Amino acid sequence: MNNDNRHRSTARVRNYSKKTKPMSKTTGSFGANKLKITVLGGNEEVGRNMSILEYGDDIIIVDMGLQFPEEDMPGIDYIIPNTEYLKGKEGKIRGVIITHAHYDHIGAIPHLSDKLGNPTFYSSDLSIKIIEKRQLDFSEASKLKTHAVTTDEKLKLGVFDISFFGVSHNIPTSMGLIIETPLGIIVHTGDFKLDLNSSGDTPTEIGKIAKLADKKVLALMSDSTNAPQAGHQLSEFEIQRNLDEILNTSTGRMIIGTFASLLGRIQQIIWAAENQNKKVVIEGYSMKSNVEIAQNLGYLKIKKGTMITANQMKDYPDNKIIILCTGAQGEDNAVLMRIANKEHKTIKLTKGDTVVFSSSVIPGNERSVQKLKDSLYRQDANVIHYQMVDIHAGGHAKSEDLKLLINLIRPQYFIPIEGNHSFLRIHGKLAEEAGVDPKKIFIADNGQVIEFTKTGGRLTTTKIPSDYVFVDGLGVGDISHVVLRDRQVMAADGMLVVIATVDSKNGKLLHSPDIISRGFIYMKENKKLVEQTRSKVKAVLTENDSKQPANDMYLKDKIRNELGQFLWQKTKRRPMILPVIIEV
Repeated sequence: MNNDNRHRSTARVRNYSKKTKPMSKTTGSFGANKLKITVLGGNEEVGRNMSILEYGDDIIIVDMGLQFPEEDMPGIDYIIPNTEYLKGKEGKIRGVIITHAHYDHIGAIPHLSDKLGNPTFYSSDLSIKIIEKRQLDFSEASKLKTHAVTTDEKLKLGVFDISFFGVSHNIPTSMGLIIETPLGIIVHTGDFKLDLNSSGDTPTEIGKIAKLADKKVLALMSDSTNAPQAGHQLSEFEIQRNLDEILNTSTGRMIIGTFASLLGRIQQIIWAAENQNKKVVIEGYSMKSNVEIAQNLGYLKIKKGTMITANQMKDYPDNKIIILCTGAQGEDNAVLMRIANKEHKTIKLTKGDTVVFSSSVIPGNERSVQKLKDSLYRQDANVIHYQMVDIHAGGHAKSEDLKLLINLIRPQYFIPIEGNHSFLRIHGKLAEEAGVDPKKIFIADNGQVIEFTKTGGRLTTTKIPSDYVFVDGLGVGDISHVVLRDRQVMAADGMLVVIATVDSKNGKLLHSPDIISRGFIYMKENKKLVEQTRSKVKAVLTENDSKQPANDMYLKDKIRNELGQFLWQKTKRRPMILPVIIEV
């Protein structure tokens, strides 16, 4: 998989599956003679990738990722797949195969591994080490059961025989899966692009892919992330040339922001630095960790003396220094944002510095990235990003590459995965252009079951739970859509607290109500509206029948409803109204 082929070996089969009971026609939820494929996450968004394959009493899982929150999800750290369907089926899970170590494919592991009975995770040695390192950040999570494989190995997990093919995807050892089932072969591409040039990645094993056509593949599950983009994906070879040119012409320090897991790009930058006798500083906990793991395993080649610390930069001319750091997505606490905000303890921007964004913008991060760029420009930094010069090649195949893959494999059925619904639809059209029967293209929603029998396949109307599970601080799944909706309301229109003291016997108002506004109006500048609001509350409570005992819920609902209508008429805004009734 890497250049010296030190992990290559004669293909061998390892059986890591648990013993299974003999299958009968009634075994399993959908019958022993049916293959069920369900995408739990990734088919209606970019991220949260997770799929399950089930045949009889055997289940395997492919990937277990997270999705970063959207702008209308205040306070949410990230989102993970819903595994409610697998509750009670933990003993049937024969293993989890991880295609590569990006967070949208591994990020949910610390939260879900224990819930799923702590199954064994299979992936490359690099991916396994990154997964294990991240697990240590979650003190309450159990130690994982892991096993590293190469693309020359085979696994037997229950009825599933699994082999691999290497793909290029901006991080070494990314792999696609060849899953042999009793009903035929399922190919899962993982994230991929078709790049045959030597780069910081491991290359695509195109020979293995081409041979799949002779095996009569039942279904191809293929990455749709860049399906809407025409043409072929840019080669990393072109990126290397452009990086060399930028570094060669820089007159000051070069600060390059990229993803911590983009190890292929990091290798290219290190090669470019070594060619020009420059020194490299790596800043960012996750990037340092990933570089250390990749270097120890031999996937990153770094000459002695290339790396220096931030404190050693003063010993070298500015034009001999490259700072590699995290934060190209505008994350608040990442290194690049701290540099831009003048909060980094050792790195301060100076005139002549060039900041390079060697990554594309994740959907939803556009505003934070623009804010970051503006801060850099204000400090006279030269800013270069991928829309100006080709300094980033996406890790996903574009339309012509996707059609080429379909033509190489020639599957009977096609299942686009990993992308928004429109991406899947576009990918489905590409499959039609490549000759796949439209009736055999299954565009599924998250949780929608695809079923195969000896007579063929179908996209069923059966759906299993696949709604969002929110991670917020230490809470996992304790933030419901109701809570999120409340946050959205408060973020949009603020909140108004009404505190009323009433007689516990008859509900009569005893004192003038107190009004507290947060994010709705500035009370000192809106005294008239505050007094009108207070009068409205008085009127609502006065209308209450003084002969009736105080009914806390009744009074709160009445205030909430009538005051809400009143404030909408006055402001065309709907703040969250929180009535507090104090009975004395």
